[in-house]
Amino acid sequence: MTLADRWLLPDGMKEMLPPRARQVELMRRRLLDLYDCWGYELVMPPLAEHLESLLTGVGRDLELKTFKLTDQVSGHLLGIRADITPQVARIDAHRLRTEGPSRLCYCGSVLHTRPTNMLASRNPLQVGAELYGHSGIDSDVEVISLMLETLQAVGVKGVISLDLGHVAVFSYLMQQAGLPAAAEHDFLDMLQRKALPEIESFVAALALADGLKEQLRALPRMNGDLAVLARARELFAGADEVLQALDYLEQVAQRVKARYPATDLYFDLGELRGYNYHTGIVFAAYTPHFGQALAKGGRYDQIGADFGRARPATGFSADLKTLLETAEAMPALDQRAVLAPAGESVELLQAVARLRAEGVRVVQALDGEGAPGCCDRQLVCRNNQWVVEAR
Repeated sequence: MTLADRWLLPDGMKEMLPPRARQVELMRRRLLDLYDCWGYELVMPPLAEHLESLLTGVGRDLELKTFKLTDQVSGHLLGIRADITPQVARIDAHRLRTEGPSRLCYCGSVLHTRPTNMLASRNPLQVGAELYGHSGIDSDVEVISLMLETLQAVGVKGVISLDLGHVAVFSYLMQQAGLPAAAEHDFLDMLQRKALPEIESFVAALALADGLKEQLRALPRMNGDLAVLARARELFAGADEVLQALDYLEQVAQRVKARYPATDLYFDLGELRGYNYHTGIVFAAYTPHFGQALAKGGRYDQIGADFGRARPATGFSADLKTLLETAEAMPALDQRAVLAPAGESVELLQAVARLRAEGVRVVQALDGEGAPGCCDRQLVCRNNQWVVEAR
């Protein structure tokens, strides 16, 4: 590595500089205050944990994204978190042990071995909320509502489109098809890529009933408005678990639309983000101004089972840096400051401390240095009193 290259950040790593870093911090505070108003308690998990804990309950989803290292104290294998959700599940299961519903929120950095997509960074600032201990529709609607409130608070530009799906449809098809794990993984990959020719060839080679093959072929095309649910009910007539999932999606959609009538609703029964640990509804928010999901989440009732305490759970997360990149306007910053003269007199230092306690930005001059350009006022002594005047 050359001398010049050593100062470059690794590919996909991003840093925040003034004034952007200040704007991100102001928005972080705004969102955490929003979650507090909804009754969500803030948690701050550590950046690194035992690898087994970080990967518990999430299957293969985070395995390749997680940096591994050896703990020099214990010799155990540690992981740098790639997602805060498993950590919050551990906290709910072993640290809080609440019997009723538990509402938790967080905002912290995570690290990925590779970017999630071409637009993503490898060190997102993950913000999110999780609701444990309730399995009904109310908790899913609440979490989706809080996700939409998050986008509104950030000021994301454009109409928000809410994408709704349910893993029960795919789970039913895999159960009926009885595919080996490798074949199921291949089909899931093709489904996520919407690779229709590959899916057609894959399904044609299966020794299955024609009706089941028709359902497998139709799944990647099951997306669109509310009419998608009607078509799915016809295609899966007699499959009670699928019909229940479709009814659940429609009820959620109706309630969310009543709360947020300006939100576009979109259904995609072949969307399976985090399939290895999601157990019910999955959802994501999009805007026409950005090519990837701005926020996403779903129900994952089994994530706590490996921690020894299976609890119903639903939640969402987003990258705060990405949200702000798609905002109409960044949080306004008042960069103006009061210039205080250099000196150590008690009266001067008391005047400076008083202004700072009132929230005024005060920069004290350094001996031999010029005044910063942000100072539009100055602290001067008039009649033995320190007062602020325009410069």
